[in-house]
Amino acid sequence: MDVQTVVIGAGVVGLAIARELALAGREVLVLEAESNFGQGISSRNSEVIHSGIYYTPGSLKACLCVSGRERLYAYCAERGIPHRQLGKLIVATSEADVATLERYRALARANGAGELRWVPLSEVKELEHDVVCVRAIHAPRTGIVDSHALMLALLGDLESSGGQVVYRSPLLRAAVRSGGFELQVGGDDEASLACAELVNCAGLAAPDVARTIEPLLHQGLPRAHYAKGHYYSLSGTPPFRRLVYPVAEAGGLGVHVTLDLGGRAKFGPDVQWIDAIDYAFDDARRGRFVEAIRRYYPALDESRLQPDYTGIRPKISGPGEPAADFRIDGRDVHGIPGLVNLMGIESPGLTAALSIADYVRELLDRRHA
Repeated sequence: MDVQTVVIGAGVVGLAIARELALAGREVLVLEAESNFGQGISSRNSEVIHSGIYYTPGSLKACLCVSGRERLYAYCAERGIPHRQLGKLIVATSEADVATLERYRALARANGAGELRWVPLSEVKELEHDVVCVRAIHAPRTGIVDSHALMLALLGDLESSGGQVVYRSPLLRAAVRSGGFELQVGGDDEASLACAELVNCAGLAAPDVARTIEPLLHQGLPRAHYAKGHYYSLSGTPPFRRLVYPVAEAGGLGVHVTLDLGGRAKFGPDVQWIDAIDYAFDDARRGRFVEAIRRYYPALDESRLQPDYTGIRPKISGPGEPAADFRIDGRDVHGIPGLVNLMGIESPGLTAALSIADYVRELLDRRHA
């Protein structure tokens, strides 16, 4: 074998997995199609450390988010990665939304995410003077993180443990061979590579990468769906001190307020279903943003909204379908020893990254049990 373990994708989850496997003593090589790490989902999101509120109890999203949240806070503190536990308000802007807040409180308890406290309206005004709502709950363990600094730390740990990342090296196809896999890798010069273990963590491309693996091909693999989200920044000094979320909408968590570590406020993301990867910003969506924001922040000065960036969620459920759980398929799903496919690793993937890495290592360890 040329190398023991190959990980496809150098986003935050791919780097976390590669780091965990290298720390466990494996020889690890990461293949990344882009020219640097974290160029896709990992650099185009809200950088929020989620509490674990929204997910079905017992699901991978729920379990890995809650455990990953605690591990991420500890890792950031240990490594000096910029982060802040700001907390967030989740607000109902109509009486019809109050039942949803009740459901969030029940989900948080069931998931072990902590108690979500009802916030009296008088206290809402003290916490966030410009927020208008009929009811609100507070999630104290929500925070923000510098995702680039996090990935640098994960990469440093990986390299210190003997692993490496090779850029501009897309996986073209893979075939199962005796004792492992034979990979065809693209780039400036196409090359063959043999490995004993293969982890597909290719983000938006993960379902397509899985379809290049023979004999896996199309056996039970989900279709990739792309939910594009736009983000607007708010120029000037923001009126917010913590995150503010409305109740979730189909395909996302609603157009919410996040703050970065410099104190800058952003609004987003919305949900726009698209057929192909396209990061172009469509400012024609501004009117819908303004309408959504003014439901809880009626004092918004629209002239302060500045187009910022877009991101794409790697969904494996489409419009009108129930939100899918993470797909982390090991041998028990597809029957191939040493192969793990991660698909639909959308939010809360960043929060859950360190726990996802543990989960993948355990799946691979079973190969030798």
